[in-house]
Amino acid sequence: MTKSELIAQLAARHSQFSVADIEMAVKTILDALAKNLSRGERIEIRGFGSFSLSFRPARLGRNPKSGERVQVPAKYVPHFKAGKELRDRVDFPL
Repeated sequence: MTKSELIAQLAARHSQFSVADIEMAVKTILDALAKNLSRGERIEIRGFGSFSLSFRPARLGRNPKSGERVQVPAKYVPHFKAGKELRDRVDFPL
């Protein structure tokens, strides 16, 4: 689901709000999540999951096109861990 699909689905479900208001709310929530992660804070949404940062140390990698060795710098990457309720809801037999 994309951000625009989320906004459209929320607008269809909550017709008392304008699409512009829903769009602003979704953008505000996503901006707050990104801002807190960029400050190194952990985010937990009960029943959904938690977002945190994981540190990846510097390493030696390879350019897949040329095979040349390249130095990959250390960095922080976002990490999502699904909550129990979300895991239970998506765990269905195929």
